[in-house]
Amino acid sequence: MIREQSWLTKLIWVALLIAAADALWNWQLSLVFIALATLTLSMAPAMVARWAQIHVPATFMLAVVAFVGGTLFLGEVYGFYVRFWWWDILMHFGSAMGFGLIGFVIVFMLFQGDRFAAPHWVIAFFAFCFAMMIGAVWEIFEFAMDQVFGMNMQKSPLDTMVDLIVDMIGALLAAIAGWLYLKGISAPGVHRLIDEFIERNPRYFRRFRQIDVTRARRDDAD
Repeated sequence: MIREQSWLTKLIWVALLIAAADALWNWQLSLVFIALATLTLSMAPAMVARWAQIHVPATFMLAVVAFVGGTLFLGEVYGFYVRFWWWDILMHFGSAMGFGLIGFVIVFMLFQGDRFAAPHWVIAFFAFCFAMMIGAVWEIFEFAMDQVFGMNMQKSPLDTMVDLIVDMIGALLAAIAGWLYLKGISAPGVHRLIDEFIERNPRYFRRFRQIDVTRARRDDAD
């Protein structure tokens, strides 16, 4: 699991371990908890993927690790939310885009990569819903952290509403990117991530690959 990740992802994990050890040495238990919680949440997707026998591209994992680390560790411990007014918006927008693409890949995978198994807008819609669900669950997580551990992750009800609106915009853009992918319209960068996931998990996209092979043969014949 660890060997498959990028060097930057590994570096973030090591930094979190060092931060937890240093906080424990100085008996800063709240910081120990935040560092270990960040580490656990950032590694969870890789562990779930390994259990499900799904190969998650290193780029996807780096995005997840960067979001969790930027939100929990940099945002809360080093006060990036206070220092930079745009930090919260950046984290939520980026995560919504990422989870929207993940939702698209998951739904697309359930159809065995058959882009004709359901209307394109339906697959894109479920990708949008998946990203919004993750955003809502994260807001509940922030509320729980505030109530149980006395943190201030939510800041205010207005902050929560702004977060959800930003999540919606990011999720919508990701859903549109997925819809364009199904239509065969290129979107540089984004579609490369989807292709990478398909390449690493061919058994979940047999129909999609068969369609591409058939199309390539037809083009060669022409």
